Amino acid sequence: MTSEDQACDAASRRPVEDEVDVVAEDTKKTAKGGKDKKKGSFWRELPVLIVVALVLAFLIKSFIVQAFYIPSESMENTLLKNDRVLVNKLVYHVRDIERGDVVVFSGVDSWDGEVEFEEPSNPVAAFFRAVGTAFGVVPGEKDYIKRVIGVPGDTVKCCDDKGRVTVNGVPLDEKAYLYPGDVPSREGFDIKVPKGRLWVMGDHRQVSLDSREHQQDPGGGTIPIDQVIGRAFVIVWPFSRATTLPIPDTFSQPALGAAAALGGAAPFLGGVAGAVPLVLWRRRRRARR
Repeated sequence: MTSEDQACDAASRRPVEDEVDVVAEDTKKTAKGGKDKKKGSFWRELPVLIVVALVLAFLIKSFIVQAFYIPSESMENTLLKNDRVLVNKLVYHVRDIERGDVVVFSGVDSWDGEVEFEEPSNPVAAFFRAVGTAFGVVPGEKDYIKRVIGVPGDTVKCCDDKGRVTVNGVPLDEKAYLYPGDVPSREGFDIKVPKGRLWVMGDHRQVSLDSREHQQDPGGGTIPIDQVIGRAFVIVWPFSRATTLPIPDTFSQPALGAAAALGGAAPFLGGVAGAVPLVLWRRRRRARR
């Protein structure tokens, strides 16, 4: 091939090579532009995602499950200070509160707090404290956590001749959850739990400010059922202590429910017992005539 032919061949290939280079450059620019658009779209959508996540979290904690921070030693060793628990807010819409349940309730306008907290110094601090309380990061000032010992209609008494708390005359074996070395109670009490209220006690009886400490209050130390937020059912933090919070076996004694039912039927049975002799007397009197 002559030098003229080679020059012509090179000239004919150059436009093709230039066209390939242009296409490749355009492809790079298109890919880069696509990435830029994706990045821009992500940053535009991020605030929306955050708002949606917060709204969902708020709805869940308001109506279904909420985390709570344990601020004191009153429930040791079942719950330790700084533990976090999850509280089921739906459970009492499908069943009644049961003896042995660990419940969180509000003490607003009733009980004083077991732990003193400093008031937030400014509105910003107050806002973050409210958010932290809502998500179980910091303790609530007026939220309490105790174990239900007596439900409406129960007679809760301390103590029998063996130093045990009794419910409807049935002694409770509290060794499974009572703080080691504690006695069931150093204070005597004998309370008939009113309708719509509960008798509650902490598992660490020596330090717990529970129903026993409020016997001079309206309700004789009992708390309103409508102030119960929900049932604590699991420890979620720290992970090393993660576990469920079942009802202890001692509250499964059939005699507890039977005694309560009998107590509720007592006025009726008393009326029947009083009516029978009266009916028999009237029949005898008629027969004599």
